[in-house]
Amino acid sequence: MDDEVEPALGAVIDDDRGHLPYALIHGESLVAAASWALGEAGVTPVDLGTTWEGLVDSGEPFVLHDPLCPMTPPAFIADCLARAVERGCVVVGVRPVTDTVKVVDDGVVGETLDRDGLVAVASPVVLPPGVVAALDGLPSTDFVALVDALRRRYPVELVEAPPAARRVGSTEDLRVLEALTQA
Repeated sequence: MDDEVEPALGAVIDDDRGHLPYALIHGESLVAAASWALGEAGVTPVDLGTTWEGLVDSGEPFVLHDPLCPMTPPAFIADCLARAVERGCVVVGVRPVTDTVKVVDDGVVGETLDRDGLVAVASPVVLPPGVVAALDGLPSTDFVALVDALRRRYPVELVEAPPAARRVGSTEDLRVLEALTQA
């Protein structure tokens, strides 16, 4: 990828994530850590008052970052941004699924799914300018639902995110991520 940073706008999406985005990791809130990562990746943050029309008018890609993936490395965000611009497709950071996943049918636990074909949506989700212009707004702030909706309309490239980009769902997960990313 080119070392030059693409101009881009971005936001840390904390809607519908409860109180966890305001928990601390390495002494900072998850929202602050995620915002820092966007800035270090060269992404210009937008505030809640920015309209979708304003994003479209900018002609820039739009980077969505989840505060529940607070330690996503800035270099990974920048790489995803460059891929989205270069290839003109939505780029999504994902992590491999490591848990056993079972099929449940009418309340009965059935077969085990092959994890090799599964990924967990992480962060970021990068929308190239053409996708930003084609949307009337975000279909969802839930990244899984968002990626599902985007995959129905646009090419989407899934890129394996580094272990530090793992999603947290509890304070226990947060302690593990903090230990994993201890400097």
